[in-house]
Amino acid sequence: MEIRNIAIIAHVDHGKTTLTDAILRQTDMVPDGFSMDTNTLEKERGITIYSKNASLFYKGTKINIVDTPGHADFGSEVERVLRSIDSVLLVVDAQEGPMPQTRFVLKKSLELGLKPIVILNKIDKPAADPRRVEEEVLELFMDLGAKDDQLDFPIVYAIGRDGVAKKDLDDEAKGIFPILDLILEKVPAAENNSQAPLRAQPFNLAYDNYLGRMAICRIYEGSIKLGAAVFVKNTTGETYSGKISKLFTFRGLEREEVDEAVAGDIAIIAGIPKIFIGETICTKPESEPLPAIKVDEPTIALDFMINDSPFVGREGKFVTSRQIRERLEKELEVNVGLKIDFSTEKFKVFGRGELHISILLENMRREGFELAVSQPRVIIKEIDGVKNEPFEEITIDTPAEFQGAIIEKLGQRGAVMTHLKQAGNVSRLMFEGPTRGLLGYRNQFIIDTRGEGIMSSRVIGFRKYAGEIKKTSFGSMVSMITGKAVAYALDNLETRGTLYIGPGTEVYEGMVIGNTAKGEDIIANPIKGKQLTNMRAAGSDENIMLAPPFILSIERGLEIMAKDEYLEITPTSVRLRKAHLTENDRSRAKRTTFKPGG
Repeated sequence: MEIRNIAIIAHVDHGKTTLTDAILRQTDMVPDGFSMDTNTLEKERGITIYSKNASLFYKGTKINIVDTPGHADFGSEVERVLRSIDSVLLVVDAQEGPMPQTRFVLKKSLELGLKPIVILNKIDKPAADPRRVEEEVLELFMDLGAKDDQLDFPIVYAIGRDGVAKKDLDDEAKGIFPILDLILEKVPAAENNSQAPLRAQPFNLAYDNYLGRMAICRIYEGSIKLGAAVFVKNTTGETYSGKISKLFTFRGLEREEVDEAVAGDIAIIAGIPKIFIGETICTKPESEPLPAIKVDEPTIALDFMINDSPFVGREGKFVTSRQIRERLEKELEVNVGLKIDFSTEKFKVFGRGELHISILLENMRREGFELAVSQPRVIIKEIDGVKNEPFEEITIDTPAEFQGAIIEKLGQRGAVMTHLKQAGNVSRLMFEGPTRGLLGYRNQFIIDTRGEGIMSSRVIGFRKYAGEIKKTSFGSMVSMITGKAVAYALDNLETRGTLYIGPGTEVYEGMVIGNTAKGEDIIANPIKGKQLTNMRAAGSDENIMLAPPFILSIERGLEIMAKDEYLEITPTSVRLRKAHLTENDRSRAKRTTFKPGG
């Protein structure tokens, strides 16, 4: 049986997963109503975070499909997958056209010599313009230096939500099968050299409560047999031995136990507890290792540390430095876009963006961890004696009435506009600017566009340091006392800024309970009640009407926190606090030029 290996790549929310779901349903591999996004966070956020494997059988051919994330922060998931497949389905929204992550994933695919199949999705949108988007995709291919054979890409027009596709816009759409026919026609069959010595490479890891760590591998040469003794060559040149205790391939989304998997297929192996992504599995110790899987460098860093607030241990199950370290070491096994420095008491974590880090933190809190983190900061490195920092390409779609505010705000943050295009009342703005200027801007962007704007970005590399960036900053409203907040006190504080807490919330000295519009910290007493007299009764507090507090999430906290603050994260709460809780300690720290995290 021939095997085809493909990945589905796209910008976030362009419909990859919906299309994959439709393909699997119409080939009877999954029941109706099933979705590839099974992770709780993926369901809540409506985005793909982790790459997923599936397989189907069509016209006597096995097709292995890998669904990949669309958000730039999870680009490492895409990069490692592309090494294991033979072609890609590039999904592009027929209204939005190519977006920043479209460029990123296509660039990686073209560099590996892959020949994409382009799917123009969501052609039923009111403002969809497939012909225009087709031209934009061609321009993107040319801009990225595609070879002649890559420029001759086939196109399918689709409505993923309805599970239909067609090779021509005038055709009648009756199912998703035109995509599958193109895969058989255009994607080369995996080379079946199963008689050669085994060489396979893990590109993902899985875990089973009974089998332990398992590796998801592409078999490039030879075959893997159940019970076989193998050698593993790691990226440092070391070789160690192991034995295949269980062997699976994919059937739909389920794993199917087999005795043998052959070259060209994707298999899951168990029995090698130390296996890592990018290593080479072989049967002969002298076999040449496969090229290591390379991913782009992290762009931001922050410190993970134990929570030492007055509320420590109230809500979390895992609170010690050792427990946090073990959890981070486990994350390194599967998260190739992450780097961690364990050499100090505070663990320095390097990631691909705020979302990349916040997903890790959200998973940890749901597992019962309690910890604190410092303000994210960009990675600065010296290249040829010159200080460099990461830059991003920013793409914004916004109602035209808001474009002036956006241009002004991003200009203040070091970004330079490179493109402006207007279609009706919608403007598309493109900028290039330092990642440092984007930190903390996304929440302001939502306010400036009244929630109607869409902003995407991708890292375009390290460039010369952009100098000082003046951001519009808020000051913090800091509690001076420990206790429960009361409505009377909050009513008075509400006029000074935005509150993060409501009546009855427990607070402690040094906890940040809100922000101030004037940009200076103020010390507040949120538990102060009114003095009672014969003329003023406590019952009159019922007349106090407070605005709903600004609820802190992990992402919001990372965006708005100041340099001298920590974000306290527990299974049930997200709090901002000063690194130094008392006013005396903060004053002393200012005199000694306090630097968070070290």
